[in-house]
Amino acid sequence: MQEPEQADGGASGEPEWNIPPNAPACMERHLDGAHYRPDGALLLGASSLSGRCWVGSIWVFKDPERAPNEGFCSAGVQTEAGVADLKWVADKGILVASDSGAVELWELDENETLIVNKFCKYEHDDIVTTVSVFTNSTQAVSGSKDFCVKIWDIPQQTVLHSYRAHSSPVTCVASCPGKDTVFLSCAEDDRILLWDTRCPKPATRIVCSASAYLPTSVMWHPQQSDTFVLGDENGTVALVDTKNPDSALSSPVHSQTITGFAFSTHSSPLLASISEDCSVAVLDSSLSEVFRSCSHRDFVRGLSWSPLNKALLSTVGWDHQVLHHTVPTQTTEAGGSNSLHD
Repeated sequence: MQEPEQADGGASGEPEWNIPPNAPACMERHLDGAHYRPDGALLLGASSLSGRCWVGSIWVFKDPERAPNEGFCSAGVQTEAGVADLKWVADKGILVASDSGAVELWELDENETLIVNKFCKYEHDDIVTTVSVFTNSTQAVSGSKDFCVKIWDIPQQTVLHSYRAHSSPVTCVASCPGKDTVFLSCAEDDRILLWDTRCPKPATRIVCSASAYLPTSVMWHPQQSDTFVLGDENGTVALVDTKNPDSALSSPVHSQTITGFAFSTHSSPLLASISEDCSVAVLDSSLSEVFRSCSHRDFVRGLSWSPLNKALLSTVGWDHQVLHHTVPTQTTEAGGSNSLHD
């Protein structure tokens, strides 16, 4: 077994352990989100889903290989409730969907060693399950178990629109790249809605025959403005054209609920999917599998492609693992182990 690589540190050569101010001493077990910033810093959200107090925390690691080791974080902060979802807002902002029913904005300060709260707004009446930031970084959309989706003006800290078009808890919202009025939502009412807030009736239902189960995750294709990917509670992945949803390409990728997607930055993007079946899959444009990892030991809940290495996919789960997978592409060998932590 190869010796772990030592980082530069003190005289002993050991990595330097230096918990920043206000960072919690201990990270909660359940990791619910992971997102890279363009410079390679990794954002993590954690929740404690047992015991009398369901608290959470937010963490930033300048060196993602050190995650989830608290002693090597760049910044961290405790939250009053579990973190259901979180996203970067530009370079320093962090938008959080809270189990408390709040949408929170946090910001890196003090040379990015401190995470400070900018606002905490209780506009939803139940757990906020999902948030998505529009390309302009000044607006965002949130979805909740209160059946509502809300459009936020981030600098003004206000809700611009509130919609109750679903009749069950909202499971996912996804803003459309390059279009600051268009987004998708899906919910436990078996409805997928395409939204355009410029329209008098902003929601249009998308009926996709490729999936016969409740939708759980949606994400826009980064290069095809009318195409999105859909995941359902049965593990099916479908590529859907909003103008012709019945022509969707689908594949039974997972055996349980799909919890998230991420497209790579390749010229022909790869699609990574994660699931409650504890596996990570990467698919090509025809939904053929090019990579699979079963190294997680509990639900996989977050994923993000490294901006510094196109072949590197990072995933997190309720097993408290942060795994970094090397995904084969045209220029890498497919043989051998493809996960750095397998």
